[in-house]
Amino acid sequence: MSSILNIVNADNVLKLIKEGKRLDGRNLDEFRNLEIKTGVIPSAAGSAWVKLGNTEIIAGIKFAVGSPYPDSPDEGSMSLNLELTGISSPDFFTGPPQIDAIEYGRVADRALRSSEFIDFKKLSIVSGEKVFVIFIDCIAINADGNLIDATEFAALAALLNTKIPILDENNNIGKELSSDSLPIDLNKIPLSITFEKIDNKILIDPTEEEEFTSNTRFSLGLIKDTIVSCQKSKGGSFSEDEINIMIDLAIKKYDSIIKIIKSLI
Repeated sequence: MSSILNIVNADNVLKLIKEGKRLDGRNLDEFRNLEIKTGVIPSAAGSAWVKLGNTEIIAGIKFAVGSPYPDSPDEGSMSLNLELTGISSPDFFTGPPQIDAIEYGRVADRALRSSEFIDFKKLSIVSGEKVFVIFIDCIAINADGNLIDATEFAALAALLNTKIPILDENNNIGKELSSDSLPIDLNKIPLSITFEKIDNKILIDPTEEEEFTSNTRFSLGLIKDTIVSCQKSKGGSFSEDEINIMIDLAIKKYDSIIKIIKSLI
């Protein structure tokens, strides 16, 4: 991202970070305010709106009937897609998927998938032949940093809001939804927690300006105190001590964030 505003503010971001401060007044280990609403798209099987600071994501769930993978003939599957368009930020454009959207979506998807909190075996329709496929479409309404976590939170909230569709006699999806929720293990709800490193200081939940100033990113997917996924990106590096600091902080933040999400159930 390279908007003029980010370039202008980079020096200010760096100066404040050296003093242990941030442009928006937060501490380095502090998340922005998180707001979540579910059921925001009537035509979807499940949906959610997430606002993390000024970053806004809408997620919608659709089902299809598809063929299972050869190595899991009795399991359904899931696919997450993140769309960044010209309305998301001046740095994005409408058109083919952008590299950032693909990366952010995959990292968010990995946190959800690796947790195994959805019992995909219960989404089998005909063993070895037909299964439910869950499509999670996420759109960034406003991109002000940390799209990975905001996308994962929105997708997670939408999944918790999802009802399974009713099938007709030919196992085709009808227009009505059943009263059945997804088979979810509430003890395995995953969260994505993302960090950036600026001037050898670690900060959580970065804004767009902070992402522009940083040269290293680290995202963790976790369930309580168990790490289920991780992704390091950009060109810098983290020491072993820094990784342990991020893991400890992510574990501490898990309970407060999951409390907000579980309140929607």
